[in-house]
Amino acid sequence: MAEETVNINPDGSTTFEGGAGAGTGGEESTMPPVADTPGMDEETIQQVVKGTDPAIYLLLAVVLIGFLYFLYTRKARADAEDEFFASLEEEKFNLQLPEEVDEYYTVKEKLIKAGWKPGTVPESKEAAQNGPHRVIASALMKRAMADIPLVTHIQKESAGMNKLYSQSMCSVSQWRSYQAAEAMVSSEVDEVRAEADEIEPGWSQHIWRQAMQYHTMMKQKHELEQKQAAEQAAKRREIEQRVNEAKMKQMSSEDKEAAAERAAQELLQAEERERESKKSFSSGGATAMKKGFLDSKKKKK
Repeated sequence: MAEETVNINPDGSTTFEGGAGAGTGGEESTMPPVADTPGMDEETIQQVVKGTDPAIYLLLAVVLIGFLYFLYTRKARADAEDEFFASLEEEKFNLQLPEEVDEYYTVKEKLIKAGWKPGTVPESKEAAQNGPHRVIASALMKRAMADIPLVTHIQKESAGMNKLYSQSMCSVSQWRSYQAAEAMVSSEVDEVRAEADEIEPGWSQHIWRQAMQYHTMMKQKHELEQKQAAEQAAKRREIEQRVNEAKMKQMSSEDKEAAAERAAQELLQAEERERESKKSFSSGGATAMKKGFLDSKKKKK
């Protein structure tokens, strides 16, 4: 039986050559290329899988976990910011009626107990200016003036909130907070108008315009008083600064004079000590010389 040699060509095909007819060329095989063999694919994949470093899978897992954590934290941060701004918007419409509302009803109740009847027209101008009519009218005007900031706030926010709601750019809680605040203010406006007509028929058509004018006047007066107080405080600080500077200058001049006097006294004392030392030296030296001279004469004798 002749031996055959299997040759694998560069394109993946195989040829068989017989041992006896080696010089005549081999017969080409009809077997498919090695790359097309299903068994070889699975074996190759298994070899690749077995040859992969497990650290790569660990690295991929860490990257995936880090990416998911980043998405989670970003979403949580965004939700927290949305809740924060939503709470701010809700607090903006957390309105309360002023104390002047309760004060008005207290005054009204006292006047009714005293005999005043709502809707009665004063008999004369003097009665209107000095009687219960003036007291209840002043209390209602004070109430309306205290309501002006709420009315202007709702009027200012109305257009923006309606636009946001139409474009679905505000939450349901924000919209409900705005609606509750708007309903409260609208009810208060209607109640003030009704009370105004009880005090004086037809006053409901003018009370809110008058309240706005008085509120603006009082606001300007308050701002002017604050400005004047600030100017007076600045003037006082300037005057105090000048007085302190003058005191410092006076103290420095006095200190200079005191220092000069101390220096003069020290100089006089030094001169006095010098004169005393000279006197003591001169008197002591003369006596010593005389004694020495007499002693020398005695010794010569």
